[in-house]
Amino acid sequence: MTVLHAITSRKRNATVTRAGLLAAATERFVREGYDSVSLREIASDVGVDVSLVSRYFGGKEELFAEVLAMCPSGADMFEGDVSDFGERLATKIVIDPQEDKDLNCLLIILRSASSPKALEAIRKSGEERFFGPIEKWLGGPNANIRARLIADIVMGVTIDRVMSDDLGLGDEAREKFRDRLARILQSAIEI
Repeated sequence: MTVLHAITSRKRNATVTRAGLLAAATERFVREGYDSVSLREIASDVGVDVSLVSRYFGGKEELFAEVLAMCPSGADMFEGDVSDFGERLATKIVIDPQEDKDLNCLLIILRSASSPKALEAIRKSGEERFFGPIEKWLGGPNANIRARLIADIVMGVTIDRVMSDDLGLGDEAREKFRDRLARILQSAIEI
């Protein structure tokens, strides 16, 4: 079902229209990146006047920031004991299927990072939703460096997984990859 169909098949109201605009913006930012998307296209996808985007979000930058705010925060990575963090995270990104929403957010970031306007929102979202919380969870000396290292490793593996579907490895090799990745991630959080 398209966003337009979902909106027009229900009684139009502010909540539904706003949600439709967010969904349409997310779809567009995933496919095209920040600079290639226009507010008119987003409004058209929903079947509403472009002025409603300004009414609900203020403008394209604010709409983009709102889309980023809907991305998963990664808080589930911080559940459980620190001692098996590497194992949990490596299993999540190598063995367990990635959620579309996680991958969509990564695609939005990658496709939009070359835009100076989008980059500021990406940085702010990253600090508030990932780096800040993981630094706090890690605590101790160099928490900011350790958080960045973990994020960079996770992002790299996730990008590889998207591009090569299961990392281009068979089941046994993927298990070995996960085991090594778990050790690397665990060493990254240690002081």
